[in-house]
Amino acid sequence: MGKNNITKSTVSALGYHFIAQAYLPEGKDEYYLRNLQNRSGINYRQLTAYEIEVLVRNRNTSDNWNNLLVSDAFNPELVKNCKFYGLVRIGKLEPYVLSFSDLKLPVGLYNSTIISSDFGDNVAIDNVHYMSHYITGSKVIITNVNELVTTDHSKFGNGIVKEGEEESVRIWLEICNENGGRKVIPFVSMQAGDAWLWSRYREDDLLLERFKEFTEKEYKVARGYYGKIGDRTVIKNCGIIKDVWIGADAYIKGANKLKNLTINSGEEGQTQIGEGCELVNGVIGFGCRVFYGVKAVRFIMASHSQLKYGARLINSYLGNNATISCCEVLNSLIFPSHEQHHNNSFLCAAMVMGQSNIPAGATIGSNHNSRGADGEIIVGRGFWPGLCVSLKHNTKVASFTIIAKGDYNYELNIPVPFALVSNDVAKDRLVVMPAYWFLYNMYALARNAWKYADRDNRTERIQFLETDFLAPDSVNEMFDAIALFETAVGAAFYREKRPEILPTDEQCLLEGRQLLQQKNEVVKELEINVAGFENAKRKTAITKVQQAYDAFREMITFYGICGLITVAEQYDYTGLQSLLKTATYAHRNNWLNVGGQLIPEDEVEKAKRLIKEGEIASWIDVHQFYITQGQRYPEQKLLHQLASLSEVKQMPLDMLSMEEIHILLEDAIVIKEKVAAAIHASRAKDYNNPFRKMVYESELEMEKVVGRLEDNSFILQQAKEVEAFKNKVAELKEKLMQQVI
Repeated sequence: MGKNNITKSTVSALGYHFIAQAYLPEGKDEYYLRNLQNRSGINYRQLTAYEIEVLVRNRNTSDNWNNLLVSDAFNPELVKNCKFYGLVRIGKLEPYVLSFSDLKLPVGLYNSTIISSDFGDNVAIDNVHYMSHYITGSKVIITNVNELVTTDHSKFGNGIVKEGEEESVRIWLEICNENGGRKVIPFVSMQAGDAWLWSRYREDDLLLERFKEFTEKEYKVARGYYGKIGDRTVIKNCGIIKDVWIGADAYIKGANKLKNLTINSGEEGQTQIGEGCELVNGVIGFGCRVFYGVKAVRFIMASHSQLKYGARLINSYLGNNATISCCEVLNSLIFPSHEQHHNNSFLCAAMVMGQSNIPAGATIGSNHNSRGADGEIIVGRGFWPGLCVSLKHNTKVASFTIIAKGDYNYELNIPVPFALVSNDVAKDRLVVMPAYWFLYNMYALARNAWKYADRDNRTERIQFLETDFLAPDSVNEMFDAIALFETAVGAAFYREKRPEILPTDEQCLLEGRQLLQQKNEVVKELEINVAGFENAKRKTAITKVQQAYDAFREMITFYGICGLITVAEQYDYTGLQSLLKTATYAHRNNWLNVGGQLIPEDEVEKAKRLIKEGEIASWIDVHQFYITQGQRYPEQKLLHQLASLSEVKQMPLDMLSMEEIHILLEDAIVIKEKVAAAIHASRAKDYNNPFRKMVYESELEMEKVVGRLEDNSFILQQAKEVEAFKNKVAELKEKLMQQVI
């Protein structure tokens, strides 16, 4: 007996009974949802006898000419060699040619089989072999498409279950973990913060159930929704397009297979899908680009992200303004501003928290180290593994970590930010150099912060994305690192210089603090090791601790003084003192990176409680929470800056004298100038290094190829910022002095 279940029915049934009788509401026909979806405003009428005669003469057929409805401006001469089944409605057809790029097609319907579909005004449809149950806008071009069809149970990429379906058909995204333990239900408006909230708090069953309720409430479970193709969309030379909702102004060319998708496109950003792509069960945001052999299954691409050159994206969320090309990404949650460009890089079961760049040869989580599925990798903002890095699950690293080339055979836990991590094979130890970015590559650090903000192409900015490397999350990590340095230095001091004493952790911390703050030369003599950075018995060494300690304290100071300047600009001296007495900055609060948006942890906990209590009752409400927090962020960050300044300087700000304020302001200028000098110096290395210069026959040739250092726009911008900062400080000092006088 044959395995393919091929059934027979009468030709007269083709194009009808789209919604089975069991799923039709009482008093409704199969077109009730279609009529709601079609918002063209076109008044359709039946054909005249003359129009039918012309259509027949032009080799068109219909199962029932009474079910072919047209607008008053319909021209039957522009419909040729088509087969119509079911209710088909056609708008205005005028004798024009539609042009898009090099493609030019006459208005009309030609050489196509069309089943139960609607068309707006002046469409150009040619050689569409099978088009079924679609609502098409105006000035749409569709040519050379094998199959363009919508089923009665279409979901357009949303993880919903239609009437009569089993729960087993629901689409989930198994992000962050291969075993599905952090899976979430995809939906069209999902933000990176939504995916983060839903995937993190797995012990809270009520919270997870609320998220599922939000999603199911947002989308209708009724059967019978038609696919839509927005105005001015162009589709050419494609294979299969099934259950796909397509926005306006999209451009789809040469795709092999598009199935169960929402493709957002329009004024917020035009989306393009190119040759050889196969995309199944996903959501594509506004302004996205998908080109050249991409394979994506169970995925979300947030707005203005890109997949290119054979990239594979599976069970993953890709954040806004991100680019993945050539490589493979599985089971991952990727926050906005991520870059991964190389064919042999691999990312699996990871949460990458934005502003990240994964290079060639990097295999992040590809090696199993248990009998089960891979564990998880969590990396903070600004993660940069080097070429040919191999990391093992589970691994967790702090913000702005760079990992040098090498195989890391043990799980890592790097809590120190701005660090360079390397594998010292000769001495069989892990080496961590804190503050590497501040000491040796300030240009890249500062430029990337500017670049990610400058390239944020979002029109609808539901989540506020922090791109500055000095922010509450990284500053808190620096404070933790400072305490770690003090303890580690103290422990090394007692071990090497006072071996007869068995100190407590508190004693180590106090001794280390004294040595580091005094810049005692003995620190350079100590072998400083830490525990818990690697799941191995070998040592983990911390290098350049004094320089890192000073750099972290300096950057925290600058961060805090910038907050003080912001406050001082708004008040006179008396008002400033009054505010500093009443402001709630006594303690630094903990912050969370919620999909690229930094939010105080207590605010997230409050939101979770309100979600469970029903006060936050939908995804719209959750998104409003993000918007509100984004609006409050400057004030919340300001309080964190003041608390950080008070803590790093060990001084209550409400007791600041005018002289102390002046000293802080001068310190800020010194640090600002130092940062600008470090930016220039780190970039100058590319011009002064003889091994970089040796490929050029002359200085002039090098300048023609890479440009002159003096003309570097980012460095020139930094110089202007320094002058502007100095002028602002001078004006502020003068203002405060006048107020005191």
